[in-house]
Amino acid sequence: MSSRQLIALRPKVRSELRFGRPLWRGAAEVHLVLDPTSGRQLELGAKEHFIITRLDGTRSLAEIGEQYAVRFRARLGEPQWQQMLGLLYTRGLLDDAPPPAPRQAPEPTRSTVLAGRVRMVADAPALLDRLHPATGFARRRRFLLPLLALVAALPVGVAVNLATLVDETVRLTGNPVALLAVGTLLWASLALHELAHGLVGRAFGGRVGEIGLRWVLPMTYLYCEVEDVRFFARRREQIATAMAGAVMNLAFLLPFYPVWMLLPAHAQARPFLGALLLLGTALALGNLLPLPPLDGYKALGYALDCLQLATESRRFVVLLARSAVRRDATALRGHPVRARLVLGGYALGCAVLAAGLLAALGGLLAAAFGPLAGYLPVLAVLAALVLWAGGRAVRAYREQRAKRADE
Repeated sequence: MSSRQLIALRPKVRSELRFGRPLWRGAAEVHLVLDPTSGRQLELGAKEHFIITRLDGTRSLAEIGEQYAVRFRARLGEPQWQQMLGLLYTRGLLDDAPPPAPRQAPEPTRSTVLAGRVRMVADAPALLDRLHPATGFARRRRFLLPLLALVAALPVGVAVNLATLVDETVRLTGNPVALLAVGTLLWASLALHELAHGLVGRAFGGRVGEIGLRWVLPMTYLYCEVEDVRFFARRREQIATAMAGAVMNLAFLLPFYPVWMLLPAHAQARPFLGALLLLGTALALGNLLPLPPLDGYKALGYALDCLQLATESRRFVVLLARSAVRRDATALRGHPVRARLVLGGYALGCAVLAAGLLAALGGLLAAAFGPLAGYLPVLAVLAALVLWAGGRAVRAYREQRAKRADE
């Protein structure tokens, strides 16, 4: 095929492909493309996305090339066009390419006694399809708005009665059976937490891929994997899916609060209900912290349209430190102002949050076990950092030895 014939082609990508909003991975703008048939997601740069979204069968490669040259001030030659079309064809994205293999269930991961997971629902999408109409009442405004108001009021009530709740929780620690009952109820609320993610994601057009049980001893918990969240039409739908679990945790506690308030102070059930309210609220609010892999971190990533926010923020801080040591201001030239503010702001916020949590935990330990115990959280963090740095050094040494052996 000659160059003239090549640029006269009018290729078309499959119409069912789904394109997400522009996202940021560090300083780079990226775009996600979903193939609904195979379930595969591709990450494209801004230039590749510009081309693919114009392959609609009505424009020739010559016309797209002219638009590309105006947008990026560069022209695509015959090798670039051939490489691009070949890649799209082999991945089954072009309309005339062989259809991709249909979506298949992921292979089960290898589990051990210490860590692993097991699928508990054979057909999770079918289950959510059945539950979706049955829970339609909960998505109506006349039900949802009062519920959200009560959910928002619950942490306020817990904060107002914090001293009493803490005292009752401490008293309950002397009753292991009652404490186990509280833990069982909280574990049940975590199951509803995961189901809420699936139902809200399903309501916005997402697909629940798997529901199961995951364990990392001594913890066990249910999980619900909602796929395609990055392809929801609106940002608020993504955030709502991430926040649904915490809302469900607090909604689970709502019936217990008025009962606790109405009981007299000497009632035997008060410590049980007080511990349930305090620990359940702490569990729900703690899950909203913007730290991976918590729901608050996911919601923040959706709100900022950022991928791997924690990882990219850590890389930015390392780059910033190197540029400060070497006094090289050009090291950050590739980061636009938005990326610097987001990545630097997240790193600073995490540092302040970690310092606050360590100070609070240290204060509690010092009050309970003496002044020296207050330093344990800081020492634990330092030990973890030393182990992490040592692991990286050992891994780098092994990779270097393997490279020398190959040479």
